[in-house]
Amino acid sequence: MADTAFIGLGVMGFNMAGHLACEGHQVRVYNRTQGRVKLWLDEFAGEAALTPREAAEGAEMVMCCVGNDDDLRSVLLGDNGAFAAMKKGSILIDHTTASAQAARELSAIAEQRGIEFLDAPVSGGQSGAEAGMLSIAVGGKQEVYARAAPVLEAYGKLVKHMGPVGSGQLTKMVNQICIAGIVQGLAEGLHFAQAAGLDIAAAMEVIGQGAAQSWQQQNRWQSMSEGRFDFGFAVNWMRKDLNFALDEARRNGAQLPLTALVDQFYSQVQAAGGGRWDTSSLITRLKTTID
Repeated sequence: MADTAFIGLGVMGFNMAGHLACEGHQVRVYNRTQGRVKLWLDEFAGEAALTPREAAEGAEMVMCCVGNDDDLRSVLLGDNGAFAAMKKGSILIDHTTASAQAARELSAIAEQRGIEFLDAPVSGGQSGAEAGMLSIAVGGKQEVYARAAPVLEAYGKLVKHMGPVGSGQLTKMVNQICIAGIVQGLAEGLHFAQAAGLDIAAAMEVIGQGAAQSWQQQNRWQSMSEGRFDFGFAVNWMRKDLNFALDEARRNGAQLPLTALVDQFYSQVQAAGGGRWDTSSLITRLKTTID
């Protein structure tokens, strides 16, 4: 019998589930498109399930990493949803970047069934998932977090309890708010450097050793300068995440003027056909290709 289940074998979930299998867990996997399940089983040891309910049957912990709030409800609720099969005392760990409202809603439903719930969105991108070096912010009961944390360390370099249910999602919103501003600043810096006639590589080397250094600056300046965006975290996904943050800000009174502006910029990238481009494609708005 599988002790863990993983629902959603997308860019992130495929490798996260793989790390569980490599750590010796008996993993049962489900994905909406069964082709991904076959690819996963070609690479890792585990079992396939035809429905989320079948995946969750008998598992102590069920991990989920899907697209959005509606996707999440579709795999957890209903006759074929994971909740229908999960036993009392088992834990649903949601790695989806979803709304804090959805986390609270689904946690309440889980509690009625005697199921524990943790919202645990991840940061680190596809490379972090592949390397098992994700940052995981967790919302939920402290004692439930303590049970889950050793398992999450299979793919997390940092796993941290942030507070009650919803706190993980709120922390991920902070992450996306910060990234949005950083990427826009980097795009403008590269654009300015070109207009000023600077050696772009030399400029990035110099500022990369100072206070302007960031993950985005270190890992994205070259692809931005070359106009390559067919990889990485998609603009469509980023807009989804920023809209979660902006909606939450309207409820809690936070002021996010830069986030709202960058969200508008991303809408322009979408309108230009760049919805699946990496988020660093913000630079395309500045109508420049840096040689």
